Amino acid sequence: MKRLLLAAIFLLACLGAAPGAETPPDLKPFVRGSWQDMRRAHAGRPTLVHFWGVTCGPCKVELPLLGQFMKDHSEVDVVMISADLVPNLAGPTRAMLQKSGLASAENWIFSDGFVERLRFEIDPAWQGDIPRTLLIGRDGAVTTIEGSAEIPDLEKWLTQQQTAVR
Repeated sequence: MKRLLLAAIFLLACLGAAPGAETPPDLKPFVRGSWQDMRRAHAGRPTLVHFWGVTCGPCKVELPLLGQFMKDHSEVDVVMISADLVPNLAGPTRAMLQKSGLASAENWIFSDGFVERLRFEIDPAWQGDIPRTLLIGRDGAVTTIEGSAEIPDLEKWLTQQQTAVR
């Protein structure tokens, strides 16, 4: 009986269905027009939009920090967009988001072979460098962080957003 129970627990763990396991993240396809849709959906709320990729070394370090930031600051909408230039594969993308505590964020993945068009819709001057973070205030003002975002900078921005409401 003990062996059967252990075998069942092992099987559930292998399938990712262990008790308390986080649900794998949904990935919305980021295509032409998605940027405008996403902006409309978050209008009036402080929103952190982070562009990253599974092949990006600094992203691997930064994602768990953003996962903790999201956990600590539920008042911020967190949107993660996988913007790799190499074939953007859903499996590794989901795995990194889940491991980083970002499965419950709003997750997108570039799904258009013409990535230049997608980048142009977001920011005509963006050449595709990642990581890249856009902090969108309640008033729609955008602050761009090129390279890794520092948590103290994110918290300072959030304090400014909270002060602006008062």
